Amino acid sequence: MPPAGRHRRFWTRRPEGVLLQLILGSALIVATAVMVAPAWWALELMLIRMKPWMARPPHGIKLMATLCLTMLWSMLMVTGAVWIWALALLGLGVFSTLELSIYFALVSFTTLGFGDVLLPVEWRILGALSAANGLLIFGILTAMLVETMRQVRQSQRLVNLRRDQAVD
Repeated sequence: MPPAGRHRRFWTRRPEGVLLQLILGSALIVATAVMVAPAWWALELMLIRMKPWMARPPHGIKLMATLCLTMLWSMLMVTGAVWIWALALLGLGVFSTLELSIYFALVSFTTLGFGDVLLPVEWRILGALSAANGLLIFGILTAMLVETMRQVRQSQRLVNLRRDQAVD
């Protein structure tokens, strides 16, 4: 406990270390966004090209195929983001092996936080930034998956409605 009248230290570590972690973490978040954005756009273009095929019957199997494609594409984006973080952690010398770097990045990125592998104290802000990045990426990918399935079902319903009106 500090003596009366004395202020506690604002920084428990050197401020340069905190600033460095914030800058590095922000750069890694930007790097994952730069990787995810074109991948998301590519998936969008692919789905636009597939739209006429997806709208034609049989709908069930095509809906499942679209779901599988979107999920696999999403997992590729998550894997790419985890690799970005893992290689950065390895390059910074935070972990001594690639396996440990990947494991920590994956557990942190998915916000599981098992606690069996921890960052050294001087790098712990990076762990929190990795978790925040993972939360954002998973949120974006969830929105993408929901929107993709909504558009496919909407196209399929429109085809069914037109077919039913043509029969009447």
